[in-house]
Amino acid sequence: MVQEDKVLDARGLNCPLPILRTKKALGELTSGQVLKIVATDPGAVKDFEAFAKQTKNPLLEQAEAAGEFIFFIQKA
Repeated sequence: MVQEDKVLDARGLNCPLPILRTKKALGELTSGQVLKIVATDPGAVKDFEAFAKQTKNPLLEQAEAAGEFIFFIQKA
């Protein structure tokens, strides 16, 4: 498991809110820090993959457990 510097709880939010809140949270981090996002929207998987490619912030890891999707994004 990757060690995060900040956690964003996006459970219960639907697209595009998890991405918008992630963008804001990443803005508060310094380069190299890691943001952990916990979401429940199944569409978040494709959304975060696309977001990582578009913004060049590496998606380090993603997982699913008990209906929750967990993402680790490193600020570029």
